[in-house]
Amino acid sequence: MLAKEALRVFCQESPVSVMFRGSLERIMSPAKMDAIFAKAAVRQKTGDLLFSSCVDVMALVVAKVRKSVHAAYRARAEQVGVSVRAFYDKLAGIEPQVSERMVRETANEIAGVIQHMAVARKDLLPGYEVRILDGNHLAGTEHRLKELRTRGAAALPGVTLCILDPQRQLVLDVIACEDGHASERALIPRVLDKVGAGECWVADRNFCTLDLLFGVAARQSAFVIRQHGLLVGELVGKRKRLGRAPTGVAYEQKLRITNSRGEVLELRRITLELDAPTRDGEMEIHVLSNLPQAVSGRAIATLYLDRWRIETAFMHLATVLRSEVNTLAYPDAALFGFCIGLLLYNVLALVQAAVRAAHGRKLKARKLSHYYLGDEIAGTYRGMMIVIPPQYWTQAFAHLTVAHLADRLVALAKKVSIQQFLTNPCTRNNPPPKRTSGKRGQHVSTHRLLQTSRGTNLKKC
Repeated sequence: MLAKEALRVFCQESPVSVMFRGSLERIMSPAKMDAIFAKAAVRQKTGDLLFSSCVDVMALVVAKVRKSVHAAYRARAEQVGVSVRAFYDKLAGIEPQVSERMVRETANEIAGVIQHMAVARKDLLPGYEVRILDGNHLAGTEHRLKELRTRGAAALPGVTLCILDPQRQLVLDVIACEDGHASERALIPRVLDKVGAGECWVADRNFCTLDLLFGVAARQSAFVIRQHGLLVGELVGKRKRLGRAPTGVAYEQKLRITNSRGEVLELRRITLELDAPTRDGEMEIHVLSNLPQAVSGRAIATLYLDRWRIETAFMHLATVLRSEVNTLAYPDAALFGFCIGLLLYNVLALVQAAVRAAHGRKLKARKLSHYYLGDEIAGTYRGMMIVIPPQYWTQAFAHLTVAHLADRLVALAKKVSIQQFLTNPCTRNNPPPKRTSGKRGQHVSTHRLLQTSRGTNLKKC
């Protein structure tokens, strides 16, 4: 009875924490995680340590509930049931295809729950399912391995390509590569395996290759990709002025490209003459697309500029979640940790969708903050799990259907005080002042500078 009463109190005082933990119980149940491992693993066997136990421990670290992998292991040592060395060995051997399948299957389930919430969704491109593709090189890890200890250079544990659904703000799939020096372009054949008809793929110039452009078009799909300087073609006809776009003036012209097999593809090239230079100092960018003329050139330019959504997702993974654990030096372990981050990012997106479904009119144009949601969950989680044992979460959430889970989350979301989770309004940042005195490495007394600035007499200590 005490646990049931505690659950009722947490539902009232911190409903987002209950929504997050309840979603984990339904989406990341041990049976589902172990089934994913059984279907995807090739080299590694289950043994005494279940894959679901590794997921449980790593989720504590990535969600910032525990400060390190070892601390999380010690908190779950009794349930894990093996030595810490055996646990780390298990992490080091989790194959990339297992991590990929974990993200893909849970994302599909979360997308189904969001579908039942009837959240108002603005289509970025009517008639198409938009997919944003981007790569991420995992940050260097600590030099814990024997092979790394004499190296001064950063140890890169791997590369990932993430596929984002910007309408639902879900990472639908991931491609994981253990070679930290691998080029994103080397993974394009695996990207093409995931392209479906009726989709529109948006990507930056690193993915602008003949193989990708012709491959997407051959699959009855569309693309909006920035032109790389190495991709050349034949300009056809005159350039037409389209008018203002969000960041400059847009123009359109035809571009004809030919691949090594002699196949020809005629594309629309949208040129943006920017109001302000890019980070690389460029004042003009070219975006290639095979979308029909029914889609305006300015809409194509706007769609490309909207690809910042996936960069925002990576930022949230780095700041709200600890998706890159620098103590996991083995590539497979580091990629597994990053994929756990993607999974938890998707669960946060599910929580946000429930809040939007419950408070859509109040939110209007305001956005929910991943940071404040993550901070609330991390601060509440450990205490909540002490007073509410796992069996109560299983009873309340594990056996819900997709429709019932959606209804339960929306009902909890109605209790959320949304003001504490809204993003701060954007303000125009003034450029930082130039430093006119002193050198790096020197120091000043802040107290003395403040007293001088205020024109008050300096007080001596």
